[in-house]
Amino acid sequence: MKILLVEDDVLLSTALFELLSANHYTIDIASNGQAGLELALSTEYELILLDWLIPKLDGITLCRQLRKQGYRKSILLLTGKNSNADIVAGLDAGADDYVIKPFDPEALLARIRSLLRRNGAISSSILTWGNLCLDPSAGRVTCNQQEILLTATEYKLLELFLQNPDRIFSRAVILDRLWGFGDAPTENAVTTHIKDLRKKLKTAGIAEELLETVYGMGYRIKPAPNRLISVGEKNQHGKNKPSPKDMTSVNRVLERFRNSFVGQVAVLEQAKTALLAGNLNEDLQQNALREAHKLAGSMGSFGYPEGSRLARKIEHLLLEDSLLSPEQISNFSQLVTALQQELTKPAVTFTAPNVPMKQTYRLLVIDNDTMLTKQLQAEADSWGIRMKVAPNLATARSLFSLKTPDAVLLDLSFTTAEEDGLILLSEIVERSPNIPVIVFTGRDSLADRLKVSRLGARQFLHKPATTEEIFQAIARVLPQPQTSEAKVLIVDDDPVMLAGLSALLIPWGLEVITLSQSQQFWKVLIATSPDLVVLDLEMPIVNGLELCKVVRQDAQWGDLPILVVTAHTEAEFLQQAFAAGADDFISKPVLGPELVTRVLSRIQRTRWRSQLGRSKA
Repeated sequence: MKILLVEDDVLLSTALFELLSANHYTIDIASNGQAGLELALSTEYELILLDWLIPKLDGITLCRQLRKQGYRKSILLLTGKNSNADIVAGLDAGADDYVIKPFDPEALLARIRSLLRRNGAISSSILTWGNLCLDPSAGRVTCNQQEILLTATEYKLLELFLQNPDRIFSRAVILDRLWGFGDAPTENAVTTHIKDLRKKLKTAGIAEELLETVYGMGYRIKPAPNRLISVGEKNQHGKNKPSPKDMTSVNRVLERFRNSFVGQVAVLEQAKTALLAGNLNEDLQQNALREAHKLAGSMGSFGYPEGSRLARKIEHLLLEDSLLSPEQISNFSQLVTALQQELTKPAVTFTAPNVPMKQTYRLLVIDNDTMLTKQLQAEADSWGIRMKVAPNLATARSLFSLKTPDAVLLDLSFTTAEEDGLILLSEIVERSPNIPVIVFTGRDSLADRLKVSRLGARQFLHKPATTEEIFQAIARVLPQPQTSEAKVLIVDDDPVMLAGLSALLIPWGLEVITLSQSQQFWKVLIATSPDLVVLDLEMPIVNGLELCKVVRQDAQWGDLPILVVTAHTEAEFLQQAFAAGADDFISKPVLGPELVTRVLSRIQRTRWRSQLGRSKA
């Protein structure tokens, strides 16, 4: 859990940093109120630990400004003031709780845990994976009741994955989550910590691999070993096949916002009652129009396609300039009733097909070990690799001449004495020096290693090795996909759509920034520097068309890819969008695979053009 500590007393902030770090929290420190405000608004924290008397912006003023801007995370006030009037002033300013200095460390930790539980950041329940248990309240990890001794970083790493079972974490994101502001190591440190954690878990008796590497993107936690595997999830070798990306995260968002749908429909019910009574005022009509528009765009994306259709019809009736006829009023009433009934039904469970989100590489494996090559074939697809196998050098030369691979995995020893992988290595390097070759062999003499190195192989891997170690070696010599760690800024006044679109994009390695107040767009754009913007066209105060024009008129941001989301796909609306500067559009209700594909392909295309321009220059 990331905590922001705003404290100008160096001694106290150092002591708190040590205390909180030892209890598995990640700490950023700001020494004044202005720096604290900027960090709080630009970085995601679960809690702010705030001193009252700090320079530039005192704690009370900082509280007020954060709450005024809609900041919802917990704020714990540290204060030497202990009068009732001071405590009331702090709580009225927006603090959730207070601790009076000097304080007992255990009492402070208990207050922090209490606020995080109340905030939903941590759960008092134990996190489990098979026989592995992580108790957040006690800070202990056990397997079959035996404690596993982990470092603070290993503990936080394991907790991060257990708390986010559907999330893929890149090394860059792990660095951001686990290390404080400005003190993060290199990305190689993440690989080292992952390796150490895996080793300790295996030593503790966890036979199943807990963490898997998602090639080109990062790491994620595997399904627990007691999960039932369906027949459709097994391949011909009997191994678990990577299942299509499900929409668990989206369905969780649906559960979170189900009451929001009910509240929006309640506004339509008020309009219906007023219409039937003949006293629908303009304010209520406009309010109902906004809610109908939001429902039309979001319900279909969250398991209620019929709900979107009904809401769209209601929206069209409310858009009428003239008074509604008795027939239209009756139709409006029936539509609202049907919409209410729709919400009583269970939502359609989402399962999305695989999205072609990562680049596929061609690998030529030159090895006569049939069992090994079959194991590699079974797992290659999940690493984004298409694999060809050559059991001897003659076949390898033939396949190589037909289509040049992106990488070669080469054994040095074959059944006949005349065949030696070193000969073929020399040929490959001479013909295609840019193609990376990984030598994978049981031969391990210094002479062989020197020959391999002098001939230009990129990696030397000694047999035996696990399939994961082999694919990791291959991954190290291949270029990373261009879309990894891209930023997407989503602007929409509907919190349901913001949460839903985020849930669709985040599992694919994208960093998502959401904005519900379009008037704050330029400030957020400058602060976050996104690779792509997703805009809702119809928003109050400043609409998506206006934001498109603003971006296109700027010399620095004029080429930024913009994807608009709209419920109106009529030609005139799309012409307006493209004329304003949109690059592409997606119609509401949004389909997950379409959104992910369009976003990733647009980012990749833009980066490719940028690289091409630099190479020409």
